[in-house]
Amino acid sequence: MNRWLRQHRYAASTAFGRLIHQPFSSLANILVIALTLAAPLIGWALLVSAQPLVKDLPVNPEITLYLKLDTSLEQAQKLTGDLRQKYADDVLSSTLISRDQAYNELKKNPLWADALSTLGENPLPHSVVLSLKDAPDQTGVAERLASELATTERIERVQLDSDWLKRLDSLLQFVRVALSLLSLCVAVIMIATVFNTVRLQALNQREEIAVARLVGATESFVRRPFLYQGAITGVASSLVAVLLAWLALPLLSDALNRLAASYQQHVQLHLPDSVNLLEATVLIALIAALAARWSVTRSTQF
Repeated sequence: MNRWLRQHRYAASTAFGRLIHQPFSSLANILVIALTLAAPLIGWALLVSAQPLVKDLPVNPEITLYLKLDTSLEQAQKLTGDLRQKYADDVLSSTLISRDQAYNELKKNPLWADALSTLGENPLPHSVVLSLKDAPDQTGVAERLASELATTERIERVQLDSDWLKRLDSLLQFVRVALSLLSLCVAVIMIATVFNTVRLQALNQREEIAVARLVGATESFVRRPFLYQGAITGVASSLVAVLLAWLALPLLSDALNRLAASYQQHVQLHLPDSVNLLEATVLIALIAALAARWSVTRSTQF
């Protein structure tokens, strides 16, 4: 056990020494990785902190039901109440717009006033607007309700903003793909930076590694300091990334609050909690260490 601890202590101190003896190169590598890590970290903070604002945005899809012309106002009111009870799990609210109310609203529009004045009677039907609740599959829920409501006796036509729902789904899919690509790019940049750094370090110490092998050093003993070097670089880059994100968030908060003010909201951007940050740091250190192992394995085959 003591031998194992001495070996890892030696590997860690050797890795620190290599980083300190090349301060400019080490700092440049850490800054490159930290800048790439800061981007998804800021995005993470935006998603977590802006969640209350997003929930209040008017994005709930609506279904408009046009009733038959011979439907009375009392029948329309009864139908509105029945639909609210029947689809309580899916419908957030239901609003009845009487034919007289819709007619008066159209008359206020100059584009429709002249056309309506030539008609002898009100041609508009009663209508019911159903606002749906948030759901993982809003498109599927909306299409299912529209299909069921189309067979209701008093309903003449069902209007569903399918195009709006498709655009919303496309936007959400775009965001998911963009975040995935950003995470992939960050991982590739970090792996490439650590790989190249360890490769150059191994080539510079080629003769030292060869001598160590001649005197009986194992492959694990030779490679272990490089693994620590990659892990230390990953941890240092994570800490710098957290610092950069912490400095950037107040500026982003001011910009986001100008948007939130229009919805009577106030958003305070903040970093994720310490547990999540610690887990992310460990993952980054592990990836960096694996990149270092890959590099030193390929670069010390001589």
